[in-house]
Amino acid sequence: MAQAVQPVIGIIGGSGLYDIDGLSGKRWEKVESPFGEPSDALLFGDLDGQPLVFLPRHGRGHRLSPTHVNYRANIDALKRAGVTDILSVSAVGSLKENLPPGKFVLVDQFIDRTFAREKTFFGAGVVGHVSMAHPVCGRLLDRLAEAAGQQKIDHQRGGTYLAMEGPQFSTKAESKLYRSWGCDVIGMTNMPEAKLAREAEICYASISMVTDYDCWHPDHDHVTVEQVVQVLMNNAEKARGLIKALVPLLAERHMPCEQGCDRVLDTALITHPEARDAAHIERLDAVAGRVLKDSKA
Repeated sequence: MAQAVQPVIGIIGGSGLYDIDGLSGKRWEKVESPFGEPSDALLFGDLDGQPLVFLPRHGRGHRLSPTHVNYRANIDALKRAGVTDILSVSAVGSLKENLPPGKFVLVDQFIDRTFAREKTFFGAGVVGHVSMAHPVCGRLLDRLAEAAGQQKIDHQRGGTYLAMEGPQFSTKAESKLYRSWGCDVIGMTNMPEAKLAREAEICYASISMVTDYDCWHPDHDHVTVEQVVQVLMNNAEKARGLIKALVPLLAERHMPCEQGCDRVLDTALITHPEARDAAHIERLDAVAGRVLKDSKA
């Protein structure tokens, strides 16, 4: 029989979402990671009795570009903070006419076009290969859709997120190419974030908040920065309401995860125990300690 536990919900805030309202016992706490410096300190607190940990992806004041976010340190720090479920909040551009500014897309697939980022916790000395066929936790996606419905937020359940490197936006040729691939939205931050969450055995789901149409749209050039910022702020307010409605729906978590997110490393490590690097194992104490605790270099 599945064991019921209280989850610790991690929120990664994107553009426009740098804090969480309504938390009791709020405290910012720096969590060190062997993978470098996280984007910011973590905000700990309770929302209606539910433990929650918030991390502003770009740092407070939006100091970090998508390329310069240390995704490994962020996920490692959240794992060290006890986070069991991650909800990623991101601003995106729309690649489809029926996804106008202000709409939320609860994506369930990704195409990774980034190229200048560290994408794995594993490597020389400890090699691991995790499945990414279904990168979003179905349980979290179900709860997100339920909460969005409660809040009457215009949303689409399911969709493909094209992750580009940035920080520049797409050329029109690129935008048309991504549309031909059937992608729904385009952003710069959910990869390698989702891959690293999977490696860390943390359930992950993404809330993509559309701010504008990408440059394929004939009216794109008529959108002003002020209009985009206004949509961004409105989206952030809706995201806060969504999170508040979602928390009670996640108050009880049954272990193990039906999708296997929390035990993906059981079959992922390929390096023989006697060939594993001791220093690398030490860095993986939070991410992969569950399966590496008995390893001997």
